Amino acid sequence: MGAAVVAEGFGLKGPRGWVFRDVGLDVPPGGILAIEGASGTGRTCLLLALTGRMRPTAGWAEIDGLRVPRAMAAVRRISALGPVPGVSELDPALTVAEHLRERALLRRRFDASLGGSLRALLRSRAERADEVRTVTADAKAAVGLDLADLPKGERTAVRDLERLEALRLFVALALLGRPRLIAVDDLGLGLSDAERTVAWDLLRSVAAGGTTVVAVCAQAPAGIATLRTAGTRLRTEDTAGDTTEGTTRDTTEEGTADALAGTGRA
Repeated sequence: MGAAVVAEGFGLKGPRGWVFRDVGLDVPPGGILAIEGASGTGRTCLLLALTGRMRPTAGWAEIDGLRVPRAMAAVRRISALGPVPGVSELDPALTVAEHLRERALLRRRFDASLGGSLRALLRSRAERADEVRTVTADAKAAVGLDLADLPKGERTAVRDLERLEALRLFVALALLGRPRLIAVDDLGLGLSDAERTVAWDLLRSVAAGGTTVVAVCAQAPAGIATLRTAGTRLRTEDTAGDTTEGTTRDTTEEGTADALAGTGRA
């Protein structure tokens, strides 16, 4: 089951003013929220704050009942990031297969460090390898990542991926950790109109599988619950078209940059 995402009076103030302010939202488990607006209006900072990777300065948010800022570390454990420049990036020199293998092994070690069952810890190497293959295959299937379609198959380097395929890989890697919330930044950047449609279909598929999705974009498609950042005002719209508004005065591109540079993140 995905995470419910709720916020009230949620805000972040940087050295030059409010990055975002008075955010209120309520996303059901397995739902999708689009954070829509121009670059520099606090979109990415809000995304990072909702996933426990940036500390807010006003109000609160709850992700699956875990309150931010009090339980930021716990929120990070149940959430996963897509590509966020300077925060969450792929190694361009590694191949697709290397990324998938590394993430699956890291997740297995993380689960063991948290104390898995004795039976799980005593499984044979072959059983553990089978589990990695199964989890990886499920993640690839969920996002439509077919390695046979890539230029060099599984040996394709990340730097040689088209942006849509890189997005598929990033979301597949996120799903390997079985998160309750996945956050994606700048979803439509560098994509054609047709590719944006495919990207949103990908996120709908992830949400249909039970994982809650929050995505930053310039413009969300119809039918997606939307939180708009417009520099001076935030407006939330649900799929029925109802709106609520909260002031966000002093939201500036400089304030966003300051917050990214100066606010503690994981």
